[in-house]
Amino acid sequence: MLLRPGEENHEYWFMFSGIDKVLHVSIFAALGFCLIASFPRLKFSYFFQIILIYAFLTEILQEEMKLGRSMEALDIIADVAGCLLGYYTYRLFIKKFFSH
Repeated sequence: MLLRPGEENHEYWFMFSGIDKVLHVSIFAALGFCLIASFPRLKFSYFFQIILIYAFLTEILQEEMKLGRSMEALDIIADVAGCLLGYYTYRLFIKKFFSH
């Protein structure tokens, strides 16, 4: 999904300026949640490194594939914010429902 060709932001009624950042946060929140749910004993430093490498690689590939997407530093920031959201959502979920 992150490597698909880009489309103009106003082609559909639900598109708005900045939707790509919302999508980056959402995708990486799901990715971060799934990663830590799959490997719950994974140290936070390893988790963060894996997600950061993945974020950088997707941005580099977007630039290199020449499919209408470009590398943006704000996308990496959105990716990191999303993965942290997913990580802490999982931790809160576990704490709330399984800490009894």
